[in-house]
Amino acid sequence: MNRRHPWFRLAFWALVALLGAGALGGIALQRGETVNSLWFVVAAACVYALGYRFYSAFLAARVLLLDAGRATPAERFNDGRDFVPTNRWVVFGHHFAAIAGPGPLIGPTLAAQFGYLPGTLWILVGAVLGGCVQDFVILFFSIRRDGRSLGQMARDELGAIGGAAAMLGVMAIMIILIAVLGLVVVNAMKHSPWGTSTVAATIPIAVLVGLYMRSIRPGRVIEATAIGVSLLLLAVAGGGWIDGNESLRGWFDFDGPALALMVIAYGFAAAVLPVWLLLAPRDYLSTFMKLGTIFGLAVAILILHPEVKMPALTRFIDGTGPIFGGKLFPFVFITIACGAISGFHSLISSGTTPKLLANEADARLIGYGAMTMESFVAIMAMVAATVLEPGVYFAINSPAGLVGSEAADAVAKISAWGFPVTVEQMSDLARAMGETTLFARTGGAPSLAVGMASLFASAFGQSLLSLWYHFAIMFEALFILTTLDAGTRVARFMLQDALGNFVPALGRTSWMPGVWLTSGLVVAGWGYFLYTGVIDPLGGINSLWPLFGIANQLLAAIALCVATTILVKSGKARYSWVTGLPLAWLITVTTSAAWEKLFSPELRIGFLAHANDLSAKLLAGRLLPEAAKQAPQLIFNDYLDAALTAIFLGLTWVLVLDTLRVIYCVLAGKPHLPSSESPHEPSRLVENWVRD
Repeated sequence: MNRRHPWFRLAFWALVALLGAGALGGIALQRGETVNSLWFVVAAACVYALGYRFYSAFLAARVLLLDAGRATPAERFNDGRDFVPTNRWVVFGHHFAAIAGPGPLIGPTLAAQFGYLPGTLWILVGAVLGGCVQDFVILFFSIRRDGRSLGQMARDELGAIGGAAAMLGVMAIMIILIAVLGLVVVNAMKHSPWGTSTVAATIPIAVLVGLYMRSIRPGRVIEATAIGVSLLLLAVAGGGWIDGNESLRGWFDFDGPALALMVIAYGFAAAVLPVWLLLAPRDYLSTFMKLGTIFGLAVAILILHPEVKMPALTRFIDGTGPIFGGKLFPFVFITIACGAISGFHSLISSGTTPKLLANEADARLIGYGAMTMESFVAIMAMVAATVLEPGVYFAINSPAGLVGSEAADAVAKISAWGFPVTVEQMSDLARAMGETTLFARTGGAPSLAVGMASLFASAFGQSLLSLWYHFAIMFEALFILTTLDAGTRVARFMLQDALGNFVPALGRTSWMPGVWLTSGLVVAGWGYFLYTGVIDPLGGINSLWPLFGIANQLLAAIALCVATTILVKSGKARYSWVTGLPLAWLITVTTSAAWEKLFSPELRIGFLAHANDLSAKLLAGRLLPEAAKQAPQLIFNDYLDAALTAIFLGLTWVLVLDTLRVIYCVLAGKPHLPSSESPHEPSRLVENWVRD
C-alpha cells in the first residue's frame, strides 16, 4: 500500500510531525497551568520516530554509506572470545544495556530543580542531533577500523600528539566513570537483600543462556530468550520473597565493603570470560528488565496521565538551587548527560559492540536506535520526578546541611521557597514506602524510586506501594551494573590497544596472559577508588562526584573530534557539520562549566574557592571539632577535583587544536596521516539466526 500510494506515507509522517510539534508546544508554552504528563510521552515518541526515520537514514545513506555486503570485524577476526558474530537483537540488547547506566535515570531527576522544561528540551534535541549521532558514527568508524578503541582511532587518525592526549584522557576519565558507577551500585544494593539476590541471580542465568545459544541449541534465540526472561522474572519475584524471609535475607544482606569486593570480582570476570558466555547474554536479558520497566512506566502514564506538578522553570535557574549549585547554563547540560549525549557511549561503540556486529547495516539500528531508547528512559525519569509535589521532591533531594537536619526546620525552609510540604506528609510517605525517613535522601535515586513507585502503585495496585519502591531501587542497581561490566571490558580493550603500540603481544585479544594482565590493571584502578570511597565517605571516589558530568561530556567532545577528523579525511568535509556542530556546543558547555568549577567565587561551585574558605576557617579556629577533623580531607578533595578538571580540560583542548590542524592539512593539501580504514572484504556470512 505504501509503495502504491507514497502520499499515504507522506501524510502519515506529516501527521507525526504535527502531533509532535503540538505536544512540544504544549510543554514549552504552557504557563500558569499544569501540564499533562501524557504530552511528554507523545512528544518524545514523535521526535524519536522522526529522528530515526529521516535523520538516521540520511546519515546511513549519504554520510556513512553503510554496506551490508562488507565483512565486519566480528566475521573477519572471529575468535570465539571477543570477536563473535552475534544476532543483531542480542547485540542491540547488549549495547543498550551497556550504555544505559545511571545517567538517564539520575541526571534528569536532579536537573528537575530547574523545572521540567530545560531538561526535557535538552534530552530531546540533544539526543536526536547529538547523542544518537555520536553513537552511530563512532560505531561505524570502529567497524571500518577492525573494531579499534576510541583512543587507538585517535592515534591512527591524528598522530602522536592528539592520539596521546586522547588515550590518556579517555583512560583516566574511564577509570573515574567506572568507579562512580560501582559506587552507585554498591549504595543501591547495600543492605538490600532483594536487590542483591536478584542481581546475583542474573549471572548464572546469563551463563545458562549463553551456553544454550552457543552449544546446547545454537541459533535458537527465541527459545533462549524465553528461558532467560522466565528465569529473570522468577529471580525478581524470588528476591522479594527472600527479602521477606528472615531466615534467608541475611544471606544477601551485605555492607558496603563486602559488596565492593564482589563488584570488583564480577568486573574482572566480565572482562576476561568469553563475551558470549556472560557479558552479552546478561546485558541482553537485562534489557528486557530495563525496557519492560520503562514501558510499564509509560503505560502507567497513559492510564493515569497525571499532571506535572513541577513548574516549567523554577526560581533556582539563577544558580541558588539546593540540590547542586550553578546556573541553568551550563549546568543543566552537564547534569543531564546520558539522556542527551554521553561520552561513555562512544567507548561501548568502539569497544564490545563493533566486535559483535555481524552486518554493517545494523549499525543504524544499534547505534542510533539504542540511544533513542535511552533518551526515552530519561524522559520517563523526568516525568517520574516532576509528577511529585515539588515540596516532596526538594525535601527528598536537598541535603541536611542546607535545609537543616531536623524535619521541622527542613519543611519550614522548603515551604519558604514557595514549595509547601509538611512533616506529616513526609512521614506518611516514608511509611508507605517502607522507609524510616525520606528527608535528605540525596543523589536522585530515592526520589526517582518514589516517583516510579507512586505511578506504578496508582496504576497497578496502591496496596503494593512499598513493593514497587523496593522494586525501583533494585531496578536502578540492575540498570547500572550492566554499564559497569561492559565499561570494564572496554577499558581492557583500550589498555591493550595502548600497550600494543609498545609490546605487540599485549595488543592481541587472543593472548590470554595479556588479557589477564590488562584486565587486572583496569579493575585494580577503578576498584581502588571504589573501595576507598566505600570505606571513607569523605574521601576516595566521593571526591570525584562533581567531576562525573564534566568528564563524561569532555569524553563526548573527544569522540566527536575523532569523528569529525575521519569525515574530513574520508572526503566528506561537506558533511562535517553532522559531528562538528555538536562538538562546538559541547566544547562551549564543558569549557564554561569547568571554568566555573575551577574559578567561581561561589563556595558551592568553585573548587578552589571552597578549599580556600575552608582552609582560612581551619587556621582561624572557627570550625567545630568534628568539622575541623574532616576539613583536611575535604580541602584535599577540592584540590584533587580542581587538578583533574584542569587536566581533563587541557587534554581535550589539545585534541581540539590537533583536530583543527589535521583538518587544515587535509583541506589545504598538506601532508597528513592517511586514513586507517581497513580494506574492503566481501562478507561470506549469511545470517540465519532464528530458526524457530
